[in-house]
Amino acid sequence: MKNHFKKNGAKLGKLYIIISASSDIGYELTKRLVAQGAKVIGTYRTMNSRLQDLEALGVKLYPWNAKESTGENFYQWLKALNITWNGLIICHGTLQPIGKFKDIEFSEWSQSLAINFTSSLEILHKLLPLRNLAQETSPTVLFFAGGGTNSAPTRYSAYTISKIALIKMCELLQEEIPDTRFTILGPGWVKTKIHQETLQAGMEQAGEAFYKTQEMLSSNDQPWVSMDKVIDCCLWALRSCAVGGRNISVAHDPWESPELEERLKSDSNLFKLRRKQ
Repeated sequence: MKNHFKKNGAKLGKLYIIISASSDIGYELTKRLVAQGAKVIGTYRTMNSRLQDLEALGVKLYPWNAKESTGENFYQWLKALNITWNGLIICHGTLQPIGKFKDIEFSEWSQSLAINFTSSLEILHKLLPLRNLAQETSPTVLFFAGGGTNSAPTRYSAYTISKIALIKMCELLQEEIPDTRFTILGPGWVKTKIHQETLQAGMEQAGEAFYKTQEMLSSNDQPWVSMDKVIDCCLWALRSCAVGGRNISVAHDPWESPELEERLKSDSNLFKLRRKQ
């Protein structure tokens, strides 16, 4: 692999690592960061033409599969280059297995937790020592949440539980590691390839979600969240000084409001997983 980066990490300026730059959100965020002058290192599972376009923009790509690797080789590669990061964005995930809990194979359910939750924390655990603490702005870690925090969607229990666990983990990490900001964004219903998993599962396994997904993907009138809005929120979260430990909804929270930063600073419970009476 060619080394596009200088050996001295301190001379790189702001550098972001995107776990799964091959995902739709990861790909679009990578492009936006590069357009703003940032350096980006992205991981991918399968090379494709879109990733080749990123390489043409100067993005360094590294093969990593959450199902097969702990990320140790990736860590050692970054360490050998003396890389330090300002932002770590973890985008990978799966909706599978889809179906009622009593009907699915538990081994598949357990593997989903490993992909959506455990592997995210494992790669974070390995890369935390490489975060850049020398700059004035604290490094930021972004995760992505899913539906089900305030409801009980059926047939997606492994995915839902994994995302709720990540929400709480952000708060725990923020308390334990205050020199870094940890936040999780709920993008809402965005047109991404992850929904193909629902279509592939079919009506028998996905139930009503199968028809809703078909409708959302085929119509131009549905209230999905635009990719541009998701990326704008990601960039806001990477800049904000008060997002630590928070679960932010791209679609429903007023993250575009200039007053929100002060609200976050004054209310330690705001946008956190709570049961209050």
